[in-house]
Amino acid sequence: ERFNRTLQTEWAYRQPFTSNAQRAAALVPWLERYNTERIHSAIGAPPVTRAAPTS
Repeated sequence: ERFNRTLQTEWAYRQPFTSNAQRAAALVPWLERYNTERIHSAIGAPPVTRAAPTS
């Protein structure tokens, strides 16, 4: 639920989009920032630091 609220406030409704394609294109960089740079309040680090390495 918290992720969905953050998604809405920081991506979906942060700026007006003129098309769905424009909105979809803005999602990829937002997700990258969310997972690798943005500090998660509960863990004090970006979410990627909690992901298990994959091979």
